[in-house]
Amino acid sequence: VKYGLIPEFIGRIPVSAVLEPLDEQALEAILTEPRDALVKQFQTLLSMDSVRLEFQPEAVRAIAREAHRRKTGARALRGIIEDLMLDLMYDLPSQNEVQKFVITEELVDECHGNKVLPHPSSLEQQSA
Repeated sequence: VKYGLIPEFIGRIPVSAVLEPLDEQALEAILTEPRDALVKQFQTLLSMDSVRLEFQPEAVRAIAREAHRRKTGARALRGIIEDLMLDLMYDLPSQNEVQKFVITEELVDECHGNKVLPHPSSLEQQSA
């Protein structure tokens, strides 16, 4: 332990684990691969309102890049996606003409706090 905890305290912990920081590829895998991955959770949530949510690979990479930049590991992933999705989860269900929403790298980059500026190409309108 380089800093943060006194040696006497560390000596009382029976198990120690050495942790390595997660790289961007590991964060991307955490976002998409597990059965209950964050991307899949939000897709399921919006599918309840008949909206198909799609994350482009570049968008997943941009989310992982932002989490890596924050240096908080996988903890940052949920917060980043929630910031991105907050307005969308509120607005999309009331827009009956929207069947599909695509999360792009540009959309991730334009997300500032809870304000999302949807790119027009992200919306796919229902055929009349």
